[in-house]
Amino acid sequence: MGRVVITHSTYLEGLIPVLRALATREGINTITPAVICRVKGRSPQLRLKISTPITGGFKVMARRGSSAQEVFVITRWEREHLQRELDGLVG
Repeated sequence: MGRVVITHSTYLEGLIPVLRALATREGINTITPAVICRVKGRSPQLRLKISTPITGGFKVMARRGSSAQEVFVITRWEREHLQRELDGLVG
């Protein structure tokens, strides 16, 4: 079972429950939400998309409304497996 690192005071609405559900999956080590920024366009609901590989895992971009937040996921899963799990949790 993995863990969610809570370091900020602000998160995208609905993000933390999704990350906590992901952390319960076998193969997930650590999930760390990071920087929030404004983006062009709008996403009416929460979306999670893998951005780039990092050492030991992937950077995921979470989007909702006109905000985006980086999330770092340390896992042994392949990219496709992680994206399927994210899609199933947000779906």
